[in-house]
Amino acid sequence: MPRALLASFANRLAIPDLRWVPDEGLTFSRLRIELLSGLTVALALVPEAVAFAFVAGVHPLVGLYAAFLVGLITALIGGRPGMISGATGALAVVMVALVAEHGVEYLFATVVLMGILQVIAGAMHWGRFIRLVPHPVMLGFVNGLAIVIFLAQMGQFKVPGTMENTGHGMSGGEWLSGMQLYTMLGLVGLTMAVIWVMPRITRIIPAPLAGILVVAAIVIGFGLDVPRVGDLASIEGGLPSFHIPMVPLNWETFETILPYAVILAAIGLIESLLTLNLVGEITGKRGGASQECIAQGASNIVTGFFGGMGGCAMIGQSMINVKSGGRTRIAGIAAALFLLIFILFASPLIEQIPLAALVGVMFMVVIGTFAWNSFKILRKVPMTDAFVIVLVTVVTVMEDLAVAVVVGVIVSALAYAWNNAKRIHAVTRDSETEKGAKVYEIQGPLFFGSSDGFIELFDVPNDPETVIIDFAESRVVDQSALQAIENIAAKYEAAGKRVMLRHLSRDCHKLLKKAGHLMVDSDDDPDYELAVDYSVRTGILGGH
Repeated sequence: MPRALLASFANRLAIPDLRWVPDEGLTFSRLRIELLSGLTVALALVPEAVAFAFVAGVHPLVGLYAAFLVGLITALIGGRPGMISGATGALAVVMVALVAEHGVEYLFATVVLMGILQVIAGAMHWGRFIRLVPHPVMLGFVNGLAIVIFLAQMGQFKVPGTMENTGHGMSGGEWLSGMQLYTMLGLVGLTMAVIWVMPRITRIIPAPLAGILVVAAIVIGFGLDVPRVGDLASIEGGLPSFHIPMVPLNWETFETILPYAVILAAIGLIESLLTLNLVGEITGKRGGASQECIAQGASNIVTGFFGGMGGCAMIGQSMINVKSGGRTRIAGIAAALFLLIFILFASPLIEQIPLAALVGVMFMVVIGTFAWNSFKILRKVPMTDAFVIVLVTVVTVMEDLAVAVVVGVIVSALAYAWNNAKRIHAVTRDSETEKGAKVYEIQGPLFFGSSDGFIELFDVPNDPETVIIDFAESRVVDQSALQAIENIAAKYEAAGKRVMLRHLSRDCHKLLKKAGHLMVDSDDDPDYELAVDYSVRTGILGGH
């Protein structure tokens, strides 16, 4: 026993795999692919970080610093090489109310507390609960997020500077029109065409990067009048500096920021862990959920102290990285460092990149992310699963990711409980060991959903003096099951009859013994070495 405990403790303390190239040697070809993938991701990060900063109501550099710091730290110590993290819209829409009411310093304090909560979640291994998310919820998440990414690009088709922050996010704005709109649409289409054709010609340069370079060269070379990155905001700045959030250190401040921190931590971890699973399915490699929680938390703590808005995994940029060939930590590190170089030295050049090229890249991400086979699946899977897929997709678009996933899991759990509740039934026969006794062979799980159906199985007035309830094909699961057993035993007791329990599995035996229901204590029955019948003690739970 002590050795088993020590082994379990050692497994918990196992050092995570933080190698930059865990599965293969670092060759020139691999390094080239990773660096180019990182460059492509960095270019796509710029408008996203700026736009999400506007949504949250903070300076663009607050979003860019978050993209750099969160992206760098999670790339170094995250649970899934190939994932990209940064400032995200899912978090920005929660932050906007806090910033509008209390100011940006409270946001920095909230991000620090958010990170602490995420580190605690990782240390407690709560990340493994992501396994409870059913596949229909994952499909709905992917489809909903693809639609959200698509809708987020619509803002790039508006005249820069005309959108306003209403305190609930960016809204309004004047749409592009005339030749400027047609040119924008044409360049978006050209970018998508280059991305589609490029892999058929060569894979030396990632297709998204080729699309950006081709369209940028055309726009700059011909001086086309279309919105560019610089029209959103200047990305020029210095190194992020250490900054303690200027908020009162008292209980009132804690009460103010805690609800926001909890919501942000939950949304960040849910989005990150679902993205981790999605990237793992594409690359065919597993990732560490708890390690990712700790990495996300550490990155947000650091970001909060360096003037960033916090962040989490970004499914769009992660898809760009994976589709561009990024498979190691190098790509994520390179993306963060390229982003810092843009801020420090290359802002005039990056600000000339047309938004149409970046929109085209994101549209291709949408096409690649959306689970198109779900339309076919909807006609083949159970109606409940089809409903969950549609429900999660709609809620993701209308509300946010965290709400959608929670709703999807709850509906799936209720559907599972209902299906299992209908399974319970009994086969009756005369006892071979107890003369004159009647045996009820229970089949199906006994839990809160089936407890009423369990009670209805018995014919108390017409049963003989001794009744044996056989659980060989059943399991006693929860308190509702215990209550149901006590209730049926009380009914037989009131009728002057005796109830015996037989063939309890070890977990059922332990549960009933702990509740105080068993009159006889034996270790034989759970192993089925001897068919011991247990009498039931009533009145333990005080039920009626």
